[in-house]
Amino acid sequence: MTEKDVVPRTFRALVESADRKFARVRDVPAYGRVHNQHYFQKVFKAYMRLWKYQQENRSRLVETGLNRWEIGEIASRIGQLYFGQYMRTSEARFLVEAYVFYEAILNRRYFEGSKGLGKDLGVRLKELRFYARFLMVSFILSRTDMVNHLLDRFKALVDECKANFRDTNFKEWRQVVQEIVRFIKVDTSFMNARPLRYCATYDSHPASLPYVTRFHAKKVLKFKDALLTSYHRNEVKFAELTLDTFRMLQSLEWEPTGSFYQKRPLESKDNGSFTDHSGASGLIDINLAADMTDPSLPPNPRKAILYRPSVTHLIAVMATISEELPPDSVMLVYLSASGKVGRNVAPTEYMGGSQKLSRNKVHELSSTLSHSCVIDKGESSSGYYDKYLWFGPRGHGGRSFVEFQVIHGAERGEPAALLLSPLRPSFKNPSDADIAQNGSQFTFFLTAPLPAFCQLIGFSNPAAENDVYNEAEEILSSAFSDWEVILLRSTNLDLVWAQVLSDPFIRRLILRSVLSYFCSPEDNEQCLPTCLPSFPNSVSPDSKVVQSAVIRLAKHLKVADYFHFSDS
Repeated sequence: MTEKDVVPRTFRALVESADRKFARVRDVPAYGRVHNQHYFQKVFKAYMRLWKYQQENRSRLVETGLNRWEIGEIASRIGQLYFGQYMRTSEARFLVEAYVFYEAILNRRYFEGSKGLGKDLGVRLKELRFYARFLMVSFILSRTDMVNHLLDRFKALVDECKANFRDTNFKEWRQVVQEIVRFIKVDTSFMNARPLRYCATYDSHPASLPYVTRFHAKKVLKFKDALLTSYHRNEVKFAELTLDTFRMLQSLEWEPTGSFYQKRPLESKDNGSFTDHSGASGLIDINLAADMTDPSLPPNPRKAILYRPSVTHLIAVMATISEELPPDSVMLVYLSASGKVGRNVAPTEYMGGSQKLSRNKVHELSSTLSHSCVIDKGESSSGYYDKYLWFGPRGHGGRSFVEFQVIHGAERGEPAALLLSPLRPSFKNPSDADIAQNGSQFTFFLTAPLPAFCQLIGFSNPAAENDVYNEAEEILSSAFSDWEVILLRSTNLDLVWAQVLSDPFIRRLILRSVLSYFCSPEDNEQCLPTCLPSFPNSVSPDSKVVQSAVIRLAKHLKVADYFHFSDS
């Protein structure tokens, strides 16, 4: 072998070795604690060695036929690995690393640079997959400007591929474009100045800190894992991330204080390349992630996301996560599904979009419980089974549903705490009740309470009245602060809630569920959520402290006539 052949052969050997290791970890489930973590370390090490080698020998490799898209493919694989690690661990640094690599691919036009060398379908498909993955990362990081930019380029690439490869069906890619457009339309319909993630600036209330500290002196459970899953038909989604699971995913993470995931820009050179700030990482500045994360924050709870899993798979995943939980830990199960309706009702009346859906959200907080829980079975007077959850696609009666009863003694003796959505939503504008189009009203309240309240009352464009909206945020923040102190000082708070109330994520969900105890125009209890065990009466729908906050907010937004409280 000549000296000239050594570099390309070594490079190809490194590519093959890295790809083999990649195949070993690519399909590892994104739930449960991986016992062969060393394999992930090996594949990262293999790709970093490959990346460094191609940097050090770039000119020789280009002379022997290395294409720019091959460099892009290596960087894309590294980004994919980082994103996979984020999905398994919920560590923000992995998500940021994925963004850094994907952004570098975009800026350096690794895939686009090959277009003049011929129209290679395989390369174009790699580029399409790169855009789809980068869009997902940008969505989760709330990089709205980048999402819009990527979408424009993604649509243009799909159109180009349709024109140049007429024998290939790009229907699936067109559907991906439609999914993204639909997702963006709903996600940006209520521009929320505050992040969905937990931000200490907005979401912590100083008045309650002494009482939170009191809880830490007693036995408390640590929030470690969450399982997020959804079953609604035709709901807004991107890949396997639905609008509701997307909102829950973000609400169960920390927002870097003050930085909002902003990073310093790379310095551009005249030739279009970029200044290397890291010294070791070369063209892609891996260390930029340090500017986009906040090491002072606690770790995020791990989240497993499932889209329309079979019942057996759902239970298996819950059992796996539950089995691995430490004794002092708590698990949250977010289950989104339609209620079981009466057999005499036409299927179209209970599919996504109907106001007649039953208990379509379940939250379960339990250190060991691996069952989804709803009230015991029974048929409501309206002809709907409001004690069931409906799984799977559209059905025609029969046994296509699953029933779980509330279990207050799991296999390890730990009770469960539940937040159940109303039997039906309440909206001023009936069109907003379409779950398939707008997501769950209850989930919206849990993740973005003021936009949810605005949607409830038909306040469609809050961004147009910025001062009004900001003052409404202050009203809500004051109410949450008062309610938090009341809950923490309560002497009759059930032990199940007391053991998890010190966790900021769970405490915020509880406070926001209190806000969702609004009265509908019909004053119908079916529009109220259910809490098991019950909250103290001091924060019940009939309490003065809750009603006064709702009245104040409603008066501020000039919709007081929409709410009817008997004692107000």
